[in-house]
Amino acid sequence: MAAIDHFLGIELIKALPLSFHTAKELRGRAELLPSGPKWQYHIISTEHPMKLPVHLYWRDPLDCIELLFNNPRFAKDIDFIPECIYTMAEHMVRIYDEWMTGDTAWMMQSELPEGSTLLGVILSSDKTNITNMTVRNKASSHAFLLTALLPIAEFVHPVKRMQGVLEAHLIHQCLDIVLEPLKQAAHIGCMMSDPVRNLRYCFTPLTSYIVDTPEAAMLACQFSDGFQHPPCTAKTTLTQLKSIKSMCDPRNFEDFFAAYEPYHLSGVVDPFWHNWPFTDPTRFLTLEALHHWHREFYDHNVQWCIRIIGTEELDFHFSVLQPLVTFRHFKQGILMLKQVTGRAQRDMQHYLVAVIVDAAPPGVVIAVRALMDFHYLSQAVTISSNQCQKILDALKTFHNHKHQIIVHGGCQGAKSKNILDNWYIPKLELMQSVVLSVYQDPAELTNNQNYDPQICQYLDHIEKCQHFHTATSIAQQLQSQMDTATTGYGDDDLDDGINDDKGADEADDLQATISDLWGTGCVITNFFKKAQLASSSTTAPRPLCTFIAGSTTIHLNFYPSLRCQAIDNVAEKFCLPDLRAALANYIQREGQIVQNLCVYKLTGQHRASPNMNLPFKHLDIWFKVCVQQMPHDTGSALLPALTVSASLPDANWKHGRYDAAIFTVDGTEQWPASGLQGDLTYASVFFVLRNTIY
Repeated sequence: MAAIDHFLGIELIKALPLSFHTAKELRGRAELLPSGPKWQYHIISTEHPMKLPVHLYWRDPLDCIELLFNNPRFAKDIDFIPECIYTMAEHMVRIYDEWMTGDTAWMMQSELPEGSTLLGVILSSDKTNITNMTVRNKASSHAFLLTALLPIAEFVHPVKRMQGVLEAHLIHQCLDIVLEPLKQAAHIGCMMSDPVRNLRYCFTPLTSYIVDTPEAAMLACQFSDGFQHPPCTAKTTLTQLKSIKSMCDPRNFEDFFAAYEPYHLSGVVDPFWHNWPFTDPTRFLTLEALHHWHREFYDHNVQWCIRIIGTEELDFHFSVLQPLVTFRHFKQGILMLKQVTGRAQRDMQHYLVAVIVDAAPPGVVIAVRALMDFHYLSQAVTISSNQCQKILDALKTFHNHKHQIIVHGGCQGAKSKNILDNWYIPKLELMQSVVLSVYQDPAELTNNQNYDPQICQYLDHIEKCQHFHTATSIAQQLQSQMDTATTGYGDDDLDDGINDDKGADEADDLQATISDLWGTGCVITNFFKKAQLASSSTTAPRPLCTFIAGSTTIHLNFYPSLRCQAIDNVAEKFCLPDLRAALANYIQREGQIVQNLCVYKLTGQHRASPNMNLPFKHLDIWFKVCVQQMPHDTGSALLPALTVSASLPDANWKHGRYDAAIFTVDGTEQWPASGLQGDLTYASVFFVLRNTIY
């Protein structure tokens, strides 16, 4: 507030016709704006003593759902009816995209009253420092609203592990309070207005709860015996828990804990979801990439390889890899990293299987590779029924070979360092739910004194200002359209049907205005459209910098990285002694006309003379090329372009650094169905001739 007062005190700012002159007056203006869901608090009482009393701050989740449901930003993005998508008319292969394309949505909809609307609720929580509020930084799509600040209590109990059990009970108690309105709406339904102001009879079952592994393990009331038996159903396990509790002394909580610990259960007899219709942890506990794949990879896969291969050997293998422009190069290995970020974990995944081949036993390599296949297949944007089977096969391959990891001493306790003979790893346990889930599918400014209310007030101000900005921008857009309609058309024009198409255009303009305000700002460039426009234009310079080859478009910057370079100088600079001969073959012998472009192969023996005369003397060279592909299924949006880069040789890297790419040049093969078959070209550095050919 002091910084705002200082800014408002500048003479130039004071001259502006503002309705406020201090930070306190500005806050007062924000308080007058229309409010969204109201923050409230509840004092939580427990039977066990705590260091400080617990205050739960929360908002009515039903109000939050309604605010999202009637937001005009999502008018074109909401599915009101479950659907099935197939790749062909014979309904042989089914495609799973959003949750409404899954089996669970069909099942739930069939049990609701006719004409009702299914609103699947996605909850997400993570432990985060409240003064950082990092959870809000991830919600750039504005599809999530902060509903509650769950407290982290400090219980006074002599047994440390019992403190964790008591915390689990407290979290379920808080969630039960917060989520009660959603449970009622799932039972009896409620009326809500959609983005175009139609009233709908809505039901709110829980479809996904995205949490880190410790929370998932705490919330899940299911178990399996080392993956040898299928998980128990939630109903059966809860019955077992209550039976155990009935045999224990209710005054002795430790007895109850000792009784359920051998079953690997959390001990929560009345979880928050126990009276929520259509809700089952085998369905709503879905995995997410950061914690359950990237963290699992580093916490387990990498650690297995370290123990089996050895730290020095594994680091050496990483250090001698050819550096790529796109991915991080671990020149000192991976064990000396001070901070292993999610990006570093993703980069390691690209190398791990390659660096352990011939260094680890074959069974270990197969198990690690199968788990990596599972990770990559599971992260696809759209998954077909055939891909689901591949995911299951990859997980089965891992389980068939995982014993090799224990045999060679790779699986050890985190603290004891003893060799383990079991697979009680929650992240691996939850992987069994992946295919099932496919079928379903600012605060740092606080003074740290009583900051929970300050956080809620700050978030309330931000939300009010955001909605106010949206409303005024929409009003301005509508006024602008009305002015254009009044001044831009005569009476005759208004009667001849022109306004029919114009109304649709205005709706698109309005949607674009809302997207600019609420969108993420990351727009995928459509290079296919650019290539089509360029090819049909008679004024665009030739050869084209953006062109289509099959299902791929290639885009180059208008200006090359190096312009007008002599051929012999290029050959010397890039260590390509046969460049002139390759270019001669490129022109004379290997050519074929494809879409008015000369496309040649540079592979094989160069039969031309190294002193061959060429019809040009200079080359333009690009170090970067953008490659964009069409989606491989009908349910996906346009895929973002990938950049393939190369850099000049230098004293450290005499052959330069580059990204590797594999292109199919066989018109009879269709990727990905064909796999790595047919004629393939391995490209590392791209040379493009500005004259007449590519």
